[in-house]
Amino acid sequence: MWLDRVKAVYKDNLQINWKNFSLEQNAFALKQKAEGTQSDWKVWEDPNANERRSLIAQIAAEASRSQGEDAYDRYHVALLTARHGGDGRAPLNDIDVLVKVGEEIGLDGARLREDMKAPELAMKIGKDHEEAVSLGIFGTPTFLFESGNVAFLKTFIPPVEDSVGALEAFLATASQRSYVGEIKRPQPPWPKGAM
Repeated sequence: MWLDRVKAVYKDNLQINWKNFSLEQNAFALKQKAEGTQSDWKVWEDPNANERRSLIAQIAAEASRSQGEDAYDRYHVALLTARHGGDGRAPLNDIDVLVKVGEEIGLDGARLREDMKAPELAMKIGKDHEEAVSLGIFGTPTFLFESGNVAFLKTFIPPVEDSVGALEAFLATASQRSYVGEIKRPQPPWPKGAM
């Protein structure tokens, strides 16, 4: 959402290559590790995928690519807005809601619904997730820079007038300064006045 604002300013000078990461799979793996147990369960292989927290939304986003990369970009932002923006938290496992989000931005809803049935989409999500884990990624959003640096960013959505400045400040630290390991605020959960 705020990166979309930045992209509108930077245009082709900012390339964002979104990848999938399953917070549900990651939470499952962490629980297994804490319990000292092992399981081969993978959310993207689960036959009850429509009951999973956000796998169906990731599948819908991947399916939107069949209508073009621009369609994917618009759908990705629309999904984030539906989940985290203004009118509340849209359920990410309701196919009808996911199709409606697509239709509202001009996608062919029937085609999106049909394309979501392709089993290779779930496998792509799994591949993206496993690649991320191999890089040490544990949450979203995590940025992987051309320099090879990887950085997780925990933030509220910056004010509109500071969207570009917030990204530029983050990039100045995270993309080139691998010696900066962590910055934390000492006033949990957030500094006063941040929200």
